[in-house]
Amino acid sequence: MPVIRPIRELQNTTEISHFAKTLNEPIFITKNGRNDLVLMNDAVYERIMAQNEMYRKLAAAEAEVADGAELLDGMEVLKELRGKYGK
Repeated sequence: MPVIRPIRELQNTTEISHFAKTLNEPIFITKNGRNDLVLMNDAVYERIMAQNEMYRKLAAAEAEVADGAELLDGMEVLKELRGKYGK
């Protein structure tokens, strides 16, 4: 469930900072009843950025396949990696 707070709560920086650090999701800040800002702790930001990077890579891979790129057998790739790096 999204966390929504009015912009006036940003006046208490210590409290909002603590609140943001304890949540694992973005905080939506409203002004005059409308979305205005999104506040999040560093861990949430890093997680979202990592997800975005993964989605970009997946989209690029799907585009390559759509363009006719050669598909590799996953088990064969893992076998080669294990042979190269052990385990």
